[in-house]
Amino acid sequence: MEPAEIKALAGLLDELDYYQLLETKPGCKASELKRAYHAVSRCFHPDANRHQAEDVRDAAERVAKRITEAYSVLRDPRRRKVYDDRLNDGNGRRLQLAEAEAEAGRKNLEERLGSTPNGRRFFTLAAADIDRGDLASAARNLKMATAYEPANPYFKKKLAEVDKALR
Repeated sequence: MEPAEIKALAGLLDELDYYQLLETKPGCKASELKRAYHAVSRCFHPDANRHQAEDVRDAAERVAKRITEAYSVLRDPRRRKVYDDRLNDGNGRRLQLAEAEAEAGRKNLEERLGSTPNGRRFFTLAAADIDRGDLASAARNLKMATAYEPANPYFKKKLAEVDKALR
């Protein structure tokens, strides 16, 4: 890659989302993502640019770091979902790895325990009922939890398990 192109890309880093940086499309398969990462990262690897002037090497290093950051976020399905959601909401083109991991963990916890106070309350009651072996009461509480959070797949799954055990 030409030195002017490397410097121009380094200047545009904040305007590019991770898919643009890796030259892929949202929804691409993991294998496509991996191929794209290896192809793009080869161009900006420090060893590939050791013969360049210092300012070009610095620019290539900035790009290489952002490419690695992009791949680290997109290769993990949970972090990728968080990133895609943020991208679709218009909340930025960049997501730090720790931030992506924390957000994915928070969403997972919300799914498991509930995102509304009443959903959490009834799910907690249902879990206690299950521990006591009172499946009829657990089913009632899980139905209430799903009434407050109808889109929660974990609540639905637990309700199906309890209903199956009751039969």
